[in-house]
Amino acid sequence: MSQRPVSPSTDGRINLEQQRKRAKELLQRMKQGTAPDELAQVAHPPPTLSDAQWLIARQLGFSSWPKLKAHVDAVDFAASHPGFEASDEARTTHWRCGNDIAHSLGVAGFKGRFRMLSDPLCMGPVQALPTEAYRAMRARFISQAFTQDVADAARRLDDEYTHLKELGSADHCVLWCEADGYDQLFLIRALAGLDHTPARLELIEVDHIPGVQRFIGIGQLAPQVLAWLWPQRRPVDEPMRQLARQAWAAYCDNSPVALAQLARAPHPALPLLAPALRRQLQELPGARDGLSLTERLALEYLAEVGPTAFARVFAELMAKRDPLPFLGDMMFHALMRPLIDGAAPLLTESDADRPWPERTLALTPLGVRVLNGRAYWPDHASHPRWVGGVQIVPGQPHWTIDAEGVPAWRANAPG
Repeated sequence: MSQRPVSPSTDGRINLEQQRKRAKELLQRMKQGTAPDELAQVAHPPPTLSDAQWLIARQLGFSSWPKLKAHVDAVDFAASHPGFEASDEARTTHWRCGNDIAHSLGVAGFKGRFRMLSDPLCMGPVQALPTEAYRAMRARFISQAFTQDVADAARRLDDEYTHLKELGSADHCVLWCEADGYDQLFLIRALAGLDHTPARLELIEVDHIPGVQRFIGIGQLAPQVLAWLWPQRRPVDEPMRQLARQAWAAYCDNSPVALAQLARAPHPALPLLAPALRRQLQELPGARDGLSLTERLALEYLAEVGPTAFARVFAELMAKRDPLPFLGDMMFHALMRPLIDGAAPLLTESDADRPWPERTLALTPLGVRVLNGRAYWPDHASHPRWVGGVQIVPGQPHWTIDAEGVPAWRANAPG
């Protein structure tokens, strides 16, 4: 007995946009109670779009919506690149500061394994400590910033950093990096930990892609673009390793002076490093208002448009305002919490019962005064913050950065 096909496709190809539309239509029918019995049940009513997508994927023979998408990606890539074969080897290890390209590498035909260092070195304390103390410091920060179990955070970091130590002895490793602070700090951390320059360690780094108007990161690229980047890798050499050691030591220092000196000069060995360091230094308190650049951009946008959803503020910064975006959404959320949760907040957050991206942010009167330079944020803040090894403690003397990127020491304001 023949069955009615669940998709117009008769040749094995699946149109993902069509399936997205089907999921939206199914969601409406589920809400109205008119969906077929086999597509009407979800574990936790009311139904969501994710529920509908899962049901569509199951109907097409996949265990999840991501598995369906992965299949479509693989088929589309194979159809458009029938002759492509990645020239990596099974023993190759691809390293990245997140897992955003793991799937795309597989779709593109790369055969090596994937490793990542997910530690967001662009946030929280990063000090030159012995291995055990360093990892414990980072685990505590990650646990607090992202509401994770500290033991789980510690286990993941131990695993990632243990594998990173193998970078110097592995058969063949490739580091995939972009131009922002998250990636460039991962890069110098990886290279600074090497005792020697390995024979087969290579680097792919990119700050723009032809045809992409606003390039933010490698994770946004299609698999075929990763294949296009592959031949552009270059060997890691001794000048790279030495520069990385110098930059990492400067980043871990409790003074930003050496880091600012490195940020002012071009470095042919790692040409994307200096701009990333300059952007990272802008997370220090601005000399006029005490705000980091991320904080200032968020407050400026809210001053222009009024109360706005958290997710919309993040999207605006990433899409338009940040000169070198380096944050994921959860990282942005963590950086904004001290502006909301302190005794003298700069922002209010409404709709606390909703997921944080949907909550509405608005400036407080103090937020307006700080943004206009009539008040200085660290004089009112409740939470300490870090930029690498530099700590800013509310009410205490601290380092600042001026509009030219020059650090200066600020003593306590009178009275």
